[in-house]
Amino acid sequence: MALDGIVISNLVYELNQVLENARISKIAQPETDELLFTCKGPNGQARLAISASASLPFVYLTQENKQSPLQAPTFCMVLRKHIANGKILRIYQPGFERIINFEIEHLNELGDLCKKTLIVELMGKHSNIIFCNEDGTIIDSIKRISSATSSIREVLPGREYFIPATQGEKQNPLECTRESFVATLSDKAMSINKAIYTSFTGISPLIANEIAYRANLDGDAAVASLSEAELLHLANNFCWFMEDITEHKYTPNIVRKGKEPVDYSSVKLTMYDAGISPNNDESSEHSISNYATISEVLESYYAEKNVYSRIRQKSVDLRKIVSTALERNVKKYDLQLKQQKDAEKKDKYKLYGELLQAYGYGVEEGAKFVEVENYYDDNKLIKIPLDETISALENSKKYFEKYGKLKRTSEALDSLIEETHNQILHLESIQNALDIAVSSDDLVQIKEELMEYGFIKKNHSSKKEKTKSKPFHYRSTDGYDIYVGKNNYQNDELSFKIATGNDWWFHAKGIPGSHVILKANNEELPDRVFEEAGRLAGYYSKGRDNEKIEIDYLQKKNLKKPSGAAPGFVVYYTNYSLMIEPDITGLELVEE
Repeated sequence: MALDGIVISNLVYELNQVLENARISKIAQPETDELLFTCKGPNGQARLAISASASLPFVYLTQENKQSPLQAPTFCMVLRKHIANGKILRIYQPGFERIINFEIEHLNELGDLCKKTLIVELMGKHSNIIFCNEDGTIIDSIKRISSATSSIREVLPGREYFIPATQGEKQNPLECTRESFVATLSDKAMSINKAIYTSFTGISPLIANEIAYRANLDGDAAVASLSEAELLHLANNFCWFMEDITEHKYTPNIVRKGKEPVDYSSVKLTMYDAGISPNNDESSEHSISNYATISEVLESYYAEKNVYSRIRQKSVDLRKIVSTALERNVKKYDLQLKQQKDAEKKDKYKLYGELLQAYGYGVEEGAKFVEVENYYDDNKLIKIPLDETISALENSKKYFEKYGKLKRTSEALDSLIEETHNQILHLESIQNALDIAVSSDDLVQIKEELMEYGFIKKNHSSKKEKTKSKPFHYRSTDGYDIYVGKNNYQNDELSFKIATGNDWWFHAKGIPGSHVILKANNEELPDRVFEEAGRLAGYYSKGRDNEKIEIDYLQKKNLKKPSGAAPGFVVYYTNYSLMIEPDITGLELVEE
């Protein structure tokens, strides 16, 4: 995420276009750290959302309204007292910092014109909204910071407002020349990326990577490795980049990995177009969506990010249960395989027992071993260890007892190993279901499965939760319906209730994944629809991050479910295969 000086610059430009000379008609504080202004002006009515959240601070224009508490918080009341019906004179960004200042004109109690400044600091966990007099004295803030909390700056009524000094006194990039850029970076003993974002205000690591990429340089390379020409070329690209910002040439966009938003920016991120991620994440292709305004970007990004964050948070406990059970079963499986390998010695002990019965009469008393002919192997000599304290026939009996014990162990292990292996496959399939869950309803079904199979203790007093979770529904390029199960219950339902005999079933070969059903409608299908269904089967499997993945597919009538098998477990004996890239870009998800 890159709420940097460049995004702030874009926001300030956009807000000035809409809110300059607008009057604040309504002030609300729907959350403890969030404000919502309704403004009316020459450009009509607009709503401004401002958040000082430590995890997701933001400022953007929105059409959405939020319900306010019945009793307004103190900070909201202070703002209403001073700037209700106030006019926004200008909005500006001081020194390319992650700060937006709103200069507001209003009438005081005596009817005189006064000015106040609402300062929004968008600095991660240090974010705040501070309300000041014209002389810079703090009237109040949405978060009050005492000296006990911060030794650098108090944010309390009556204190003087100042911008906290940035680390190393960073330079304003808008005022940087080629010469000063070269002089600043040339003595930096660090990577190119780090040298850029630690030297200039408002430049994030994301933007530093982009500038290095535009200069055809590896951002992780050391500054000291650059030639004089390369450093000058980097300076040129930096200055050209900042000229675009000065001229307000913005391209608001969101970068997604699959469907999850991972980055956003106000400039074109050419490194993503080239398949390069600043985090060296080559596991999946990224897609870029452009937007008309930065407000649309921020509103969409935070809404989508909240969905993923909320689901991940809600699934933490379930993930822990599954991973713990999986780890336990993997250890048990390894131990059982080792025991099975030990049990393979049983046939050797049976042979020893038989040979000693045949040749034991000739063994000397107290011998530690005997060499006899193995009539099962062309009478080759075989050396048999003996317990010298007992007779040869008693040694034979002892070997037969070892054989019997290992035989019983081996027979028991065969079924135990199969049971443990199936348990591992079941848990891995649940793990995959957690990875693709997109709503609380999806998690309800997964929790029910964990309770049914004893991974979570059943609460008999609680009623079964109702769920609205449904399989993903996609429509192919040629208009055919494709359904994807989100969990094992849905996989069973799709494969054995929704699918008919001539429909096609798809699944990633040999790895946990969703059942994918392609509705054939008793028609002969084009090749393209098979590939698209295969891509879905690959994407919604544990192999989604592979470059290529093998997909098995067959008609539903050839699919069988063993009696007593766990949900989602099927068998088949004839199938087709295809190799695909697990990329579902361009496939239409049908909203239901």
